[in-house]
Amino acid sequence: MPTPARRRRTLPVLLLCTGLLLSGCGLYSADSGSGDDGPLTLGFVNGGDSQFHTCLQRSVEIAAKNNFARLVTANSRQDAATELSNIEDMIAREVDAIILQTVDTDALKRDLEKAAEADIPVFLTSVSTDPDDILGAVVVDLEAVGRLDAQWVADDAGGRDVQVAVVAGAPGAASDLLTDGFTKALPANAEVVAEQPGMFDADKAEEVAAGMARAHPGLDYAFVANEQMAFAARRAFDAAGADRVRIVTVNGTDDALDALKDGRFSATVSNSAGNTGELAVRNTIALLRDRTAKKIDHTPIRLVTEDDADTAPLYCPADY
Repeated sequence: MPTPARRRRTLPVLLLCTGLLLSGCGLYSADSGSGDDGPLTLGFVNGGDSQFHTCLQRSVEIAAKNNFARLVTANSRQDAATELSNIEDMIAREVDAIILQTVDTDALKRDLEKAAEADIPVFLTSVSTDPDDILGAVVVDLEAVGRLDAQWVADDAGGRDVQVAVVAGAPGAASDLLTDGFTKALPANAEVVAEQPGMFDADKAEEVAAGMARAHPGLDYAFVANEQMAFAARRAFDAAGADRVRIVTVNGTDDALDALKDGRFSATVSNSAGNTGELAVRNTIALLRDRTAKKIDHTPIRLVTEDDADTAPLYCPADY
């Protein structure tokens, strides 16, 4: 279900719920014909505390409530060992399925093995793996996200030789896919002169960007792996007299759309955390109930610039 455009944000929740019912998705009734339609208990293991993670959890919570599912949550805070401990806790709680926003794809195999031993299915958000090992996934094509930003840089550079910096997130999982997609899609005239992790942390990103500005006074563009870090990078570049650096980033939050309009950012790629969370819960329940759902679904993505910021999708669901 596509996320509504910004101009439709004022629609009341009742209309949203009605739309879910009319479209055959979202809420399930107790008399739907299946003998196993009692309330499910879902475990959600989040990966961190960034705005993406916060909005993803909010969406999962809302979707679980709308689908009459109980929800148990945990946060791994970008630590693979904590993620495994959270998986073990969900197993001990005997949840019906685990929705997992992994912090590290290298550690994911161990998580899945542990859940499989307990016969608890795992549904992934943002990334995927061998479909035989999981209940399903809602995938953000992160390499394609990076490619969209790289294409904007290529078009804007127009064949000029330019210098590009990359402020990545935390090594592993989402950040690696994003940055690989971006760097591999850059044209030959765009040279990556610096690449460092900002750890999805604004303070760290500001420090990294300040160092890049000092080391590369001719810097033209910066790719920053999320908008929280991008705002910090903007402050650092401006403070260093590098206000000419054009920033491309990822997510499509309200604040970032404002930054597109006033020139602080040049482009971002919308990949709605709200959409991802809603699809994750809806598809998890459908697959557990043997109802029709895509095993591997995709969150829509879209390049957004100043010209079309007013029609960008809603990134984070409202509190209700």
